[in-house]
Amino acid sequence: MSTQKPQKPTLTGQRFKTRKRDEKERFDPTQFQESIVQGLNQTGSDLEAVAKFLDASGAKLDYRRYAETLFDILVAGGMLAPGGTLSDDMTRTEFCLFTAHEDLETMQAYAQVFNKLIRRYKYLEKGFEEEIKKLLLFLKGFNESERNKLAMLTGILLANGNISASILNSLYNENLVKEGVSAAFAVKLFKSWINEKDINSVAGSLRKVGMDNRLMELFPANKRSCEHFSKYFTDAGLKELSDFARNQESIGARKELQKELQEQMAHGEPQKEIIIFTKEEMKKANLSEQAMISIIWTSVMSCVEWNKKEELVTEQAIKHLKLYSLLLKSFTSQGLSEVTLLLKIQEYCYDNIHFMKAFQKIVVLLYKADVLSEEAILKWYTDAHVAKGKSVFLEQMKKFVEWLKNAEEESESDEEETD
Repeated sequence: MSTQKPQKPTLTGQRFKTRKRDEKERFDPTQFQESIVQGLNQTGSDLEAVAKFLDASGAKLDYRRYAETLFDILVAGGMLAPGGTLSDDMTRTEFCLFTAHEDLETMQAYAQVFNKLIRRYKYLEKGFEEEIKKLLLFLKGFNESERNKLAMLTGILLANGNISASILNSLYNENLVKEGVSAAFAVKLFKSWINEKDINSVAGSLRKVGMDNRLMELFPANKRSCEHFSKYFTDAGLKELSDFARNQESIGARKELQKELQEQMAHGEPQKEIIIFTKEEMKKANLSEQAMISIIWTSVMSCVEWNKKEELVTEQAIKHLKLYSLLLKSFTSQGLSEVTLLLKIQEYCYDNIHFMKAFQKIVVLLYKADVLSEEAILKWYTDAHVAKGKSVFLEQMKKFVEWLKNAEEESESDEEETD
C-alpha cells in the first residue's frame, strides 16, 4: 500500500495583463510644469494671451490632478516648497504674479486671468481657494513686494466674490500675527477690496463667514484693543474699516451686557444692584442712554416665558413690567430715551403677535410709573412712531392721547388763572 499523498490540483492558464485604465497613474507634476512654463514663456506679459493659452491647455493637460502646481506657477513662477520657497530642481517662468508690476491695474488684470480660468473650468474653484489659503500661510517666505501683490489680488478676488472670505482664517496663524505680517497684509488687502467695491461689501462678506467680530485677532493679544486697531488702520488710510470694527466691538459688548442682564434678572438679583451694575457697564462701554434703554427693554422682555394666549399675556406683561419699572425709569432721564423706549415697545408688540392688543396698556402703565412722560407719548403719537403696526397702535392710543391733551390744556388754563 502506497503512503504517498495525492498531489493537490494546481491552476494553470494564461496571465492577463493589467489594462492601462486600471493602473494608478503616478503623481508626477514635472511634465505638467514644463508644459505650463513653456506656454507662459511664449505668451510673456500679454495677459490676454495667457488667458487664451490656459483656456486651450485645459483640454490637453490634467488641471484637475495638478491644480496646485498650476496655481503655484501662475503666482510664483514655479512649484512652491513648504514655507513658500521655489523648488530648486524645477523649471520656472519669469512671467507670473510675483514678477509683475506692483500696481492695482496689473493686479486687476491678473484677477481677470484667474476669473476666466475658473469660470471655464469650474472644478478648479475649490482648489483655487485652497491655494490662496496655503499662500497666506506661506507669507513669511515671500518678500514685501510679493506679499503686497498677493494682498491686492486677494482683495480684488474677494470684492468680486471669486473666493470666500473664509480664506482669511489663514491670517490668524499665530506666527504671522506675532510678527505683524497679518496686519500689514490686511492693510493692502482691505484697501484693494474697498477700492474695488466698498466697506459694505467687506462687512457683508465677513458676516457671512462669521468673521465680522474677529478683526482684532490680526494683532497679538497684548495689542488686541479697539484703540490700537483704530489707530493702526486709520493711520494706514482705512478709517472706514476702523469705524466698522469699532461698531462691531460695540455690538459684541451690547450682546454680552444683554446676556448678563438677563441672567441677573433670571436669578432674581435685587433691582438696585442691577441698576448699579448697568450704569457701570454703560460708562465702561461708552454707551448712550438711548442704547442702554434698548438693551434693558430686550433683556426685561427676554427673561420670562410668555403665555401664548392673547388674553392672558397682557396681564402677565403688566405684572412683569411693573416689577421692573424702577430699572426702566433709571435709564429714561432724557426725552429721547423715552421715545426710544416707546419705539422698542411698538416694534416688540408688532413682532410678537400676542402683544398686539397689549401696547396701550403697557404705555399707560409706564406713564403711571413715571417711566414715560406725556411729552414723549405725544411726540411718539404725532410724528415719532414707525410704520410697524402704526394704524393699530395709533387707534389704541387715541383716547389716552386725547385725555393727555385735555389734561395739558386744563393745566395751562389753571396756570393762566393763577397768573
